Amino acid sequence: MAPEKHALLSASSAHRWLVCTAAPRFEENLPESTSEYAEEGRLAHAICELKVLKKFTLMTSRAYTTRLNKLKKDPLYKDEMDKTSDLYIEHLTEQAMLYDHTPTVTAEVQVDFEEYVPEGFGTCDCIMIGGDTLSITDYKHGKGVPVSATGNPQMRLYALGALKRYAPVFGDTIKRVRMTIDQPRIASEPTTDIITVEELLAWGESIKPIAQKAFMGLGEFVPGEHCRFCRGKAQCRARANANTALEDFKDCVPASVWNEKTEACVSAGGTVQGTPPQLLSDAEIGNLLERGKFLVEWYKDLEEYATKALLDGRPVEGWKLVAGRSNRTFTDQDAAVAAIIGAGYDEALVYDRKPKTLSQLETMLGKADFAKIAGQFVIKPYGKPTLAPASDKREEYNCAAADFAGVT
Repeated sequence: MAPEKHALLSASSAHRWLVCTAAPRFEENLPESTSEYAEEGRLAHAICELKVLKKFTLMTSRAYTTRLNKLKKDPLYKDEMDKTSDLYIEHLTEQAMLYDHTPTVTAEVQVDFEEYVPEGFGTCDCIMIGGDTLSITDYKHGKGVPVSATGNPQMRLYALGALKRYAPVFGDTIKRVRMTIDQPRIASEPTTDIITVEELLAWGESIKPIAQKAFMGLGEFVPGEHCRFCRGKAQCRARANANTALEDFKDCVPASVWNEKTEACVSAGGTVQGTPPQLLSDAEIGNLLERGKFLVEWYKDLEEYATKALLDGRPVEGWKLVAGRSNRTFTDQDAAVAAIIGAGYDEALVYDRKPKTLSQLETMLGKADFAKIAGQFVIKPYGKPTLAPASDKREEYNCAAADFAGVT
């Protein structure tokens, strides 16, 4: 499948330009890049599209097999793609069964939402329409960042475009919209958000002035979590200013740390001289933890940018590339092992026999068969206490639950 051409204000980047309205024109002048992960995603989407056509349209088994085998010859193909795409089709089938009658199903549908976003267009992975409900489903192959369908602007823009595209056929019979994000490599179940058409149209009207500002290049830079996928994340001055502002606190220490040092000094018969440094309150520490998280991400982005610049022959003042630590490796492992055995060493001493990991076995057998065969031997220990923002959806750490985790 050919790489998709993106609009300046694309649906996939809406979570960014709806907040940082200066981002689109800023990124426009920077080179686009791709990665092996992005190419894997495109291949996985192509497999998903083919299976949707096989399941919901008239496609011969011969045509399906021919096209699938061609996709499987791609160097980036992995067996996991066959399993995740099957799960995607399973979820779509479950959605289709929610309709009273067989819905109309289409895959890889180009839609435009120019009425709300200048030159806005995108591609819906799957659209279902039946009765009074329009369903939009987006497949995401990534396994790094979980994405929820709830309040998701990308899905809402797709829905606005789908309403426009199918209005000549279905008119005003559509009363509600179901938006689903399927990310099978992260979660076994998709996330879904359902709103009325009136609510969707009202949301579309509310973002019009924001989209216009972003398109005209009159917006503002607002750093945040959305910077993750921005092409200019390493060069953005606003992001640099937000992170270097932490220097204001460089001489501060938590109050508890200062008190502990003071008590230890006095207990040892010493005296504390000088005035204490500015002490941070617990509230300030909470705020700095949030800001520090972005500081770490920003520094990593700077490292990645500088490394690429130096590899491309562009100097970065004060920095150079050096060879990192490496490990010895065989030029021909099989030949080396054969030579060692030939020298009289027992083969049992040369090879280690160990089973596949739990995850590898589950992938090989499939979740259902694995649970049936070996599920009784699996427990999930309570995780170690890990600091997380209060907005995190996971339950708060429970010391009592940790003490009894795994006990039956």
